[in-house]
Amino acid sequence: MLAFLIKRTANGILVMLAVAFLAFMIFRFFGDPVEMMVNEQATQAERAELRERLGLNDGFLVQYARFVTNAAQGEFGISYRNQQDVMVLIGERFPATFELVIVATVLSLLVGIPLGVVTAIHREKRAADALQIGSIVGVSLPSFVVGILLILVFSVTLGWLPAFGRGETVDIGWWSTGFLTPSGRMALVLPALSLSLFQITLVMRLVRAEMLETMRTDFVKFARARGLPARTIHWRHALRNCLMPVITLTGMQIGNLIAFALVTETVFQWPGMGLLFIQAVTFVDIPVMAAYLMLVSFIFVTLNTLVDVTYAFVDPRLKDDALAAGGARG
Repeated sequence: MLAFLIKRTANGILVMLAVAFLAFMIFRFFGDPVEMMVNEQATQAERAELRERLGLNDGFLVQYARFVTNAAQGEFGISYRNQQDVMVLIGERFPATFELVIVATVLSLLVGIPLGVVTAIHREKRAADALQIGSIVGVSLPSFVVGILLILVFSVTLGWLPAFGRGETVDIGWWSTGFLTPSGRMALVLPALSLSLFQITLVMRLVRAEMLETMRTDFVKFARARGLPARTIHWRHALRNCLMPVITLTGMQIGNLIAFALVTETVFQWPGMGLLFIQAVTFVDIPVMAAYLMLVSFIFVTLNTLVDVTYAFVDPRLKDDALAAGGARG
């Protein structure tokens, strides 16, 4: 088991080193940091001094090692556009993105799981077919189209919800939240719904497939033979055996939601990390771009590693495979 954990951790470190190399190449070849940090009146001597201070005259491997070391410590330098520490900027934007992703994840589970169970139980009814068709549409529509349609219906036409912004927020230490204000909760509805639609369809289709398979197993047949109510069989016994793949998918998709929330945040002008990244691309703010890439990659790698380790503890076959591999090497 220890060998399994070491292998997964080593794989995660290698992935992060590869991502760090990609981020470093962005630093090295996309624009000149000196030209972006000095004003037009700076002399050539001032430019040369800044280049030496930034270590840009060092060799490639030295610069890459310094970049990896600084990134491991959460240091990505100063934003070219805002002239602030990059991690301070990301720390200010992270609560908005995190709240949006958490609400979208919870919404996808609360809606997707019941819909998946219903479409599996009543698979021969027209309502289930309509939900299946709707899930295909939900998977196919780009998130920016969904966001624009939601704004058009609920903001422009009906005037029920705000079309952009985060509303009023409350600071709790360094964390800012919109959960504690009415305007903050109202502003969260449309972007969370837009971001969760794709996730809802994935959860619904996964639960439906798992339920159809579970309903054919022997323990469900025995439960029916014992005279248990259909509601108990479906929503307690069968659903419980379908939740492990859903938990895995949810853990994996949290990273996707954080990474791809930038489209939703741009449409709704949500002041999160995604909008910060789009602004960084627009103004070629390379330190912010590199920090965002590293942070999102770290979240992906961490979640994948946690899922693998959780499976190793839950599924005895993975434990046996890890032990067998260790014994073979010995």
